[in-house]
Amino acid sequence: MKDLIVKCFNISKSYGNIKALTDINLNIEKGELFGLIGPDGAGKTTLFRIMASLILADSGSAFVDNLDVVKDYKALRRHIGYMPGRFSLYQDLTVEENLIFFAKIFNTSIKENYHLIENIYKHIEPFKNRMAGKLSGGMKQKLALSCALIHKPSVLFLDEPTTGVDPVSRKEFWEILGKLKAQGITIIASTPYMDEANLCDRIALIQHGKILSVETPQKITAAYGKKLYRINAADNFALLTQLRGNPEVASCLLFGGYLHVTFKNDADTSIPNLEITEPSVEDCFIELMTKSND
Repeated sequence: MKDLIVKCFNISKSYGNIKALTDINLNIEKGELFGLIGPDGAGKTTLFRIMASLILADSGSAFVDNLDVVKDYKALRRHIGYMPGRFSLYQDLTVEENLIFFAKIFNTSIKENYHLIENIYKHIEPFKNRMAGKLSGGMKQKLALSCALIHKPSVLFLDEPTTGVDPVSRKEFWEILGKLKAQGITIIASTPYMDEANLCDRIALIQHGKILSVETPQKITAAYGKKLYRINAADNFALLTQLRGNPEVASCLLFGGYLHVTFKNDADTSIPNLEITEPSVEDCFIELMTKSND
């Protein structure tokens, strides 16, 4: 049996009449880089906050590093690092002061665990005397990650860490996560960006508080149940309207500069410039979401 570091059993949570999570069951293996993939409002942050012992579930139970997130919440917080989606460090403290503060909370020091954050902190160390509120988005991200790591957690929760960050900083951040994984830290990252799913060992696709699938990105795309085609034109929106009016077309969606098309039976060969393509995680997400709504 694989070594599980996170276990969720039938987790449900509502806010008034809004069901944020419904019967979530999830197992995450030790040492994984695990992605929780879904759009805004899917339930990602609520699930993270429950696993990090910040809020209580209405029902169900969760264990992180063999600790009950309710009964053992004090001990749990020494085992986890949590980086919320919104920058929440002290903006009127300097970079270095923020890091010293978080180290002292956990009775450690920057010197003791510098090896954990070196690859991250070296990018912002030249600005260690700058107020955190004056940092760019990418630098704030690196500081928040350094503060989440300074006490040497075994599990790192990252809630939409690259939202609002420029493409170069996004790429750098995921390279950093790969290096942290190599140090044996279990990383659980949520993101609305479907392209980031391919950077994870396994992913859970979540929508409307329900998990649609949990697998490797490769297995999820391999399970796509239809032949997928792509096509583009000078006016993709006009083409979109035209294809959606074709009785043989099962689905037609805009993906970047192309339309992705599936057919009820065989492909309509009368459509010019139609070519077969490989499904992405986003294609699979939409297909699973459609099935769950049927």
